[in-house]
Amino acid sequence: MTEITPAGLHHVTAIAADPQENVDFYTDVLGLRLVKRTVNFDDPGTYHLYYGDTSGSPASILTFFPWRGITAGRVGTGLTTATAFSVPPGSLGWWQNRLASLGIDADAPADRDGTEVLTLRDPHGLVLDLVASPGDHRSGWDGAADVPDEHAVRGLHSVTLTESVTEPTQRLLTEMLGMSLSEENGDRSRFAMAGGAAGALVDVTGSTGVRGLQAGGTVHHVAFRAPDRATQEDWRRQLVAAGLAVTEILDRQYFTSIYFREPGGVLFEIATDAPGFTVDEPLLTLGRALKLPPWLEPNRAQIERALPPLTVSDDERADNEPADDERADDTRAGS
Repeated sequence: MTEITPAGLHHVTAIAADPQENVDFYTDVLGLRLVKRTVNFDDPGTYHLYYGDTSGSPASILTFFPWRGITAGRVGTGLTTATAFSVPPGSLGWWQNRLASLGIDADAPADRDGTEVLTLRDPHGLVLDLVASPGDHRSGWDGAADVPDEHAVRGLHSVTLTESVTEPTQRLLTEMLGMSLSEENGDRSRFAMAGGAAGALVDVTGSTGVRGLQAGGTVHHVAFRAPDRATQEDWRRQLVAAGLAVTEILDRQYFTSIYFREPGGVLFEIATDAPGFTVDEPLLTLGRALKLPPWLEPNRAQIERALPPLTVSDDERADNEPADDERADDTRAGS
């Protein structure tokens, strides 16, 4: 059996409440780009909003299902209990001041196993870590109005899974997903993919606390990267052969996906890198229009009526910028 190891995290998908509050926080506060405005393919009356770097590169993406009126979830075992973003070293003081100026509660930066981490919650309760990552040379989104490049979020850093019993999850990560145990500190174990760079890390912690409740402000699933469809198919065969209940390959328009649950209950996805977010709109205007997959286009009018309007400040700024030849070339290149 050929061992397959993911290239890292592909994306994390979480559950929010009000979609406008979600957009305002992730674009205006954290300075991420809204790279895709689409719908939940299984519930088209709900948005599916994707945030990331300039192009929505794998390992930069955090996505949301914003279900209006959803009850608040509960952090606990059997859930992904923290999603971490990578920021440049020396930036956490700037982020602490920024969050305080905007009235957003955040813990003071703290040392976690030799790494400086700032923890906060988004408007709907999702736990976020900002991690100072000296080796992360990725570029963030440079279009945010008031987040300078030298402090911008670079992409995902890691996720934390909290389990009542850690060993079965740890065994799946190493034996089935090809990750390596890179650190152990108390009840926290870190598993690495692709050399263990930022965006390729999974932390597993043990807890005797309450079982988590997946609802508003919690993570829905964690996705790992497969470079192509052939690798995804091979991975699916191996997971099924190991006795896991794995979905068929599903077309998610911007990637194809399979889903299965790890022993503790967290939903995992394996998603392909291609075709990416420019498959249905140019790079320059990503996220500015509602995009639907071909099988939902016949219902566009009905879907649009069911969705609340969204205002994105980046769109408003772009509308007021003069067009020039260079921007026109960029638009053609991204189509």
